[in-house]
Amino acid sequence: MRILNDRRARPAGPRAAGDARPFGARRLLASRWRIPVAFSLLAAGAVLAAPAVASASALPSPVTGHVYLDDNTAGSNTIAVFDRHADGSLTQLPGSPFAAGGAGAGAGLASEGAVQIADGGRLLLAVDAGSNQVSVLRIQPDGSLRRASVVSSGGVLPVSVAVHGSLVYVANAGPADSNYTGFRLAPWGSLTPVRGSTVALPAAAQPGDVLFNGTGTKLVGTRVGTSQIDSFTVGLGGRLTAAPGSPFTAQGVGPFGSQFRPTNPSQLFVSNAHNGTGLGTVSAFTDSGGGVLTSIGSSPVADQQTAPCWVTISPDGRYLFAVNTGSGTVSRYSIAPGGALTLLGSTQVSANGGVGAVDPGMSPDGRFLYVNESKISSVGAFAVSGGGNLTELPGSPTPLPAGATPAGIAVS
Repeated sequence: MRILNDRRARPAGPRAAGDARPFGARRLLASRWRIPVAFSLLAAGAVLAAPAVASASALPSPVTGHVYLDDNTAGSNTIAVFDRHADGSLTQLPGSPFAAGGAGAGAGLASEGAVQIADGGRLLLAVDAGSNQVSVLRIQPDGSLRRASVVSSGGVLPVSVAVHGSLVYVANAGPADSNYTGFRLAPWGSLTPVRGSTVALPAAAQPGDVLFNGTGTKLVGTRVGTSQIDSFTVGLGGRLTAAPGSPFTAQGVGPFGSQFRPTNPSQLFVSNAHNGTGLGTVSAFTDSGGGVLTSIGSSPVADQQTAPCWVTISPDGRYLFAVNTGSGTVSRYSIAPGGALTLLGSTQVSANGGVGAVDPGMSPDGRFLYVNESKISSVGAFAVSGGGNLTELPGSPTPLPAGATPAGIAVS
């Protein structure tokens, strides 16, 4: 502002009328005024340009969501939280890991769905397998967690949680007191048992997963120990009615991970984990109105890998990904409109392979796949491109907190 004032005060020019100073003095004054202005403009340009260059090279990818893992830590259980960036990369959220409230088992849970996002992204539910409890935590705007409640799971060794609206079911793997038990979830985070909802399971059942279809009208559970699949219809009060013929005999040994197709709630897909080395398969079923499961096409479809334990499906319903724990790969399938599966190939989880990869989770836009690499206590990140191809991102995998034996993954 001083320069503008000087400019208005200075003579109009070297020949301004009424200027009695010699021409040389007037010329010197003009040159003295021009030099500071020139330097000022250059300096201002440098100041303005420098941050633009720096921001272009150093500005981090913006945070677009979060990734949550149940650390299943022995003693006080914790939840690891990562910022999920627009480029798919992960960074640990400040303050992570967050106390869950109960105790972890300190060992793998052999299950899918140990942690779930609920209530439109406002709450997180996680099993506390070491204390036979379920923790509910509030998700803060920055992704951090605050404990809301901790309740009994209704059985022994909770391993999986299913959520649809306010209705929650927990699979307890026992062997003592093995069951499915229902709860009502309040907006403030409390869980109240649904009276008469518990479905007892045989001691040898070893449930590995429990989940709702997209409309909340069906619930299924896998019995890893006895190679069976439970199928139920869900009543208005939240209680379950077993489908005629349930539990159904699985199409392979050790039915494990399961997913309903996001675009078709009547199509169910289940991995068969324990067929043997190189003999893993994935099954496709139609789930009727009454909960009866019927095989689709040539199901089961081989994935040519070992122990396909965990599965997830892209949000558009076009691709299924099966994590092969025994061979350290992710098998990729396309899903036809009628539900038939076609194997596309397999992608190695890391450069070393055989890392004990377990739960997968996809970003809501379907652009990235995240894999819980429990054996090396890390999270792998993969870009999903055309045809369902996977490419591991630079910087992947991202380490988990010390002492974690992670189970479950949830992505927002």
